[in-house]
Amino acid sequence: MTAYKKRINNQDDIPIIAEEETVYHARIGGKLLENRYQPKLIDLFAGAGGMTLGFTKLTGHSFQPVWANDFNEYAAKTYNANFGNHCTVGDIVDILQTPKTVIPQADVVIGGPPCQGFSLLNKYRDGDPRKQLWRPFMDIVERSGASVFVMENVPQLLESFEHGEIVEIARAMGFKIRWAKLCAADYGVPQVRWRAFIVGCKFADPAAVFPPKKTNFNPNNGYRKAFSEEFDSYIATPAPWKTVRDAIGNLPAPEGVEIRDEPSPLDIHFGRTPTALSIERYKSIPEEGMNRFDLQRRAPQLTPACWIRKTSGGTDLFGRLWWDRPSVTIRTEFFKPEKGRYLHPVQHRPITHREAARLQSFPDDFKFLGTKTEIARQIGNAVPPQLAARIADCVYTLIISKGASECRTSSARKKEAGLCPEYREAIQSLR
Repeated sequence: MTAYKKRINNQDDIPIIAEEETVYHARIGGKLLENRYQPKLIDLFAGAGGMTLGFTKLTGHSFQPVWANDFNEYAAKTYNANFGNHCTVGDIVDILQTPKTVIPQADVVIGGPPCQGFSLLNKYRDGDPRKQLWRPFMDIVERSGASVFVMENVPQLLESFEHGEIVEIARAMGFKIRWAKLCAADYGVPQVRWRAFIVGCKFADPAAVFPPKKTNFNPNNGYRKAFSEEFDSYIATPAPWKTVRDAIGNLPAPEGVEIRDEPSPLDIHFGRTPTALSIERYKSIPEEGMNRFDLQRRAPQLTPACWIRKTSGGTDLFGRLWWDRPSVTIRTEFFKPEKGRYLHPVQHRPITHREAARLQSFPDDFKFLGTKTEIARQIGNAVPPQLAARIADCVYTLIISKGASECRTSSARKKEAGLCPEYREAIQSLR
């Protein structure tokens, strides 16, 4: 691992850990620096905790969750089952207006305000109140004293009027801002899912480390082409995109139609009860990549009239996944093939909850609580944890840079925290 130098807090010659590898470890005598320092973390609109999972268990850095919030009680139960009893259920606006509410101090605030207001499905809906939920997000950033925040949303956010408002407010609060649109497949997630991220930092320019370097490349573009045209965008040894086969190829055929009292991964690896007509339709498009247009061509008598009338668009509807490509975006109704390309590559059925969770990069030991529908919503709404982990690498790198800067500027800080010698040794080890 190497280091490069960046001007921080008006000081030259402050090293920042370069993003050379998938996980960025600052080691001191073989021990991870993060074992000594755990930045405190708040997750808002947390859902099941996909972002928290990336920041705590799927990165080399140990962020410490101290508070979270979600409106959905099932999602909050899932969060608490996996990360400790930190998630409060309720409307964040109401919570902030309650005089008794105390927001704990934190170093980092992460989260994705509900994105429906920015989505393509709602692009003509003016005045959607969900477009304004970034305001309580920034309120908590201020009340928690956080010096770094990460806001996640659909890519359309970056083209919205609200994006300009977010940037203006954040800068007025003293944050330097960087934003980017990232594809989950470029970071080890077996799914082509585009998301927007806005990173704010008070003590350094996040552009020094964000966006993270890509760890995976699209093999259809060719390794040499991708690496030559975007050399600085990749780690030294990127791997090909992960595929559907990589994620779910070793799972047996599902059994039953309910959540099972079985060890993971079989607990949520169950099927559905399709009608005879649905099964006929599945069998009429047996090859990978087929979709509703192939169904109309091969079996028009089985094709719904509304699909026949709709002659363009919707190429993923009633489509089969490909074994050797990443999945399409996993949404909350992935168990309904009429909603998208959610048919298994070879079996005559839609994907299961476990398969969807794996395509989102959730490990099998993550516990989902709630009904079948609620768990599906938790899976589909989550930020892919592996993508969140790469964002966490960037955030921790920023925090390391702050420690290096403080070591050089404040002897009092050195005496109080006792961290500066460790920071110095960590930085020296990277040169």
